[in-house]
Amino acid sequence: NTQPLLDNNLSHYASIIKKAIGKSVATIPGSGAAGGLGAGLLAFTPAKIKPGVKVVARETHLEDKMQNADFVFTGEGGTDLQTKFGKTPYGVAQIAQKHDIPVISLAGYLGKGIEQLYEYGFTAIFGILNKAEPIEMALKNGPANVSRTTENIVRLIKYLDEEK
Repeated sequence: NTQPLLDNNLSHYASIIKKAIGKSVATIPGSGAAGGLGAGLLAFTPAKIKPGVKVVARETHLEDKMQNADFVFTGEGGTDLQTKFGKTPYGVAQIAQKHDIPVISLAGYLGKGIEQLYEYGFTAIFGILNKAEPIEMALKNGPANVSRTTENIVRLIKYLDEEK
């Protein structure tokens, strides 16, 4: 797990920026994005950070497109505790939750803390891999894995709907 190393390096980077130019970027949400790119942009340019999912949702009129949806499917490569800190599926779930639309999320990797996501609009979270395999194969097989998992979820939804 490289997360502690990355976190330490980002903290060190933020302290260097603070000492060098007096700007504090350590506590600004998004400053650690892309390995600290956000911090650099905040420190050395007039850039402002906005959550990407909010920009994309606004530009694509995502909320309008959800209005009559029965379900919303979303996903990412890896879902874990970090998902609730502004990642795309979290943003999608927040919009869907406002309209009481069930959210089904798919991921190649399910990590620690996913149970907390159910409090934030996620209805169900599914891992898509059908076997343990190297990351290169998981990426190559991603479309087929998403398709298979989605088909099985929809089969269940259809069955439950027919039983009503």
